[in-house]
Amino acid sequence: MPSALLDNLLLHGKQLVPAFLYGTAWKKEKTADLVYLALCSGFRGIDTAAQPKHYREDLVGQGIRRALSEDRISRDDLFIQTKFTSVNGQDPNRMPYDPTASISEQVHASIRSSLRNMRPLAEESSSESTYLDCLVLHSPLPTMAQTLEAWRAAETYVPHKIRYLGISNVSQGILEQLYDAADFKPAIVQNRFHSSTRFDASVRSFCAEQSVVYQSIWTLSANPKIVRGPEVGLVADKVGLTHYEAMYSLVLALDNVIILNGTTNAKHMVGDLSCAQRTREWASANPKDWAKYLDRFKMLLEETSKWNGS
Repeated sequence: MPSALLDNLLLHGKQLVPAFLYGTAWKKEKTADLVYLALCSGFRGIDTAAQPKHYREDLVGQGIRRALSEDRISRDDLFIQTKFTSVNGQDPNRMPYDPTASISEQVHASIRSSLRNMRPLAEESSSESTYLDCLVLHSPLPTMAQTLEAWRAAETYVPHKIRYLGISNVSQGILEQLYDAADFKPAIVQNRFHSSTRFDASVRSFCAEQSVVYQSIWTLSANPKIVRGPEVGLVADKVGLTHYEAMYSLVLALDNVIILNGTTNAKHMVGDLSCAQRTREWASANPKDWAKYLDRFKMLLEETSKWNGS
């Protein structure tokens, strides 16, 4: 199976997706400057959400437009992903849609707001030419029928205004139901990567079988013991990485996995983006050692899951 460490992953065999997406949650008024810094540092994927409670999607758009206007990047080089967040995940005083409207209308209003925020130029009229690479349901809705209603509404924008669809915070059971029912199949799953869910082994296996890209979130923050542990430390020492960079490299070596990275440190941005290339070069020169270290890491994930009894 392909891995983002060794290959460029393709969404449904077509569009390249970066190994790292820059995460924009909780950055508040610093969002625009940090998005601009991330793009100038080499990030080519941006993750945001139409959820004012935790994201400033409007400022994400500002940061992207600044980089575009200075010819730092071109739109064709970017992978821009946002989310529809249901009523339960919103601040009731700051919503991108009418909470009393139907779910379909909520989705349509949220997408219109996102397209306006992601417009390529400052002029509002430029939103007519805007497209999103992916729209993600921030979570399943309370019932499967409601989840499918939201999905069906999003499907009406594919493949022109929205290229791909995905879902976040999803269990294997709901993912399989959605996959079977959807006309436009999920191309992306974004979930927390930690021991209480057995590192999503069953979800990742399903994603790999269906060529769905798995986006790992909380990769570092949810796994401090593993990051500091000997398995990751050995790779860090051999390749010449920090423990954080080694953890990223090992997770990227899993099947069809990419990573959401929300660092605010310019030095870390550059180091994190280059760690995959440095690991790739070392692994190519030392294939047997790399295979051994990766197997140890996979065994560690299994053992940690069992130890947590989940």
